[in-house]
Amino acid sequence: MKRGRGTNEANSSSSEETTEKESKKHKVTEKKTIVVQSPDWANLLQDIILQVFQYLPLLDRAHASQVCRSWNQVFHMPDLWRCFEFELNQPATSNLRTTHPELIKQIIKRHSNHLQYVSFKVVDSSKESAEAACDILSQLVNCSLKTLGLISTARPSFMDLPKSHFISALTVVFVNSKSLSSLKIDDTPVDDPSLKVLVANNSDTLKLLKMSSCPHVSPAGILCVADQCHGLRELALNYHLLSDELLLALSSEKHVRLEHLRIDVVSENPGQTQFHTIQKSSWDAFIKHSPKVNLVMYFFLYEEEFDPFFRYEIPVTHLYFGRSVSKDVLGRVGMTCPRLVELVVCANGLRPLDEELICIAERCKYLSAVGLGECEVSCSAFVEFVKMCGGRLSQLSIMEEVLIPDQKYSLEQIHWEVSKHLGRVWFPDMMPTW
Repeated sequence: MKRGRGTNEANSSSSEETTEKESKKHKVTEKKTIVVQSPDWANLLQDIILQVFQYLPLLDRAHASQVCRSWNQVFHMPDLWRCFEFELNQPATSNLRTTHPELIKQIIKRHSNHLQYVSFKVVDSSKESAEAACDILSQLVNCSLKTLGLISTARPSFMDLPKSHFISALTVVFVNSKSLSSLKIDDTPVDDPSLKVLVANNSDTLKLLKMSSCPHVSPAGILCVADQCHGLRELALNYHLLSDELLLALSSEKHVRLEHLRIDVVSENPGQTQFHTIQKSSWDAFIKHSPKVNLVMYFFLYEEEFDPFFRYEIPVTHLYFGRSVSKDVLGRVGMTCPRLVELVVCANGLRPLDEELICIAERCKYLSAVGLGECEVSCSAFVEFVKMCGGRLSQLSIMEEVLIPDQKYSLEQIHWEVSKHLGRVWFPDMMPTW
């Protein structure tokens, strides 16, 4: 019996040793498995790398593309080149950022047919930078752009170019794209014939056209766009291009409802610009067809040039006065702009706007944003204005220096009174001291 127990103990001990060895072997196997499953960054799926690249600035993306062949392949995938902004200036005379010439060559060579959303930003005023933009445009013969923007952050740039040179480059895009939906070409020598080319090739797709300060375009040219581009939803232009015929074309049954119309009313030399009057019937037809349109008007006029405006009701929703405007004009605004949502006035001279503000509050029932800059107004009238508009005033701005204390309110009291009627804490703006 003892011998049997010894044998059992020996067997038990041997079994324990075997189990311990197997356990150690299993742990080693586990360690090996972990090592085998460690990620190989060079062979990540391309779609994951692509998502990472889309969040990187161009320069970081270029540096990352040098890590390995797989990442370099992702760097040149079409999805990363659908949207691009060319920044152009002359490095010899400017420290501003510019798109490197070698990168421009690579884009034209390998990615011109991938570009869809493109803008050219000329960040200096040099003719050479504008010429460089035109040179790139003229090479986009294989492109199919959906949006194109030509932006001059410093004038004159594009306007310094020979018109024929600019038009030749621009029409390359108009002819080859055939699917443009958005075109922003402010401050350029675009003309009526080039707009006809645009319409002939992109009439079914054009939805946005922004072309303020284009002196070679006539009312007939912009009317051609409105007549043929029935899908146009947003339009921005100078007042001299606005006509009764244009408004009626935008109001036709076959034209979609316009969502945004911006009009710039600009005068550089007082007394030398004659402004025409749009008939009330044309505005009525326009607003009947597009009742929810945002009509934005920017005025940069001198006092004596306002006579043709605000003589009858117009459907303006956003109104900006970039120069000083008289009490008379602001009084007419209150009487003729019932759809007004936003009003910004930079200055009004030395006569308080008490009655005019009250009139605007009474008649403009949708007003929700007001900026009065350096417009003088008594504290009592200002409080009454805010009280009448109530909590719908989401934005309210006026300089403290132009508020006139009176018997009812001092400058210290007006802060609390206005805050009470707005339903939030409010303070007037302070004039900068530097």
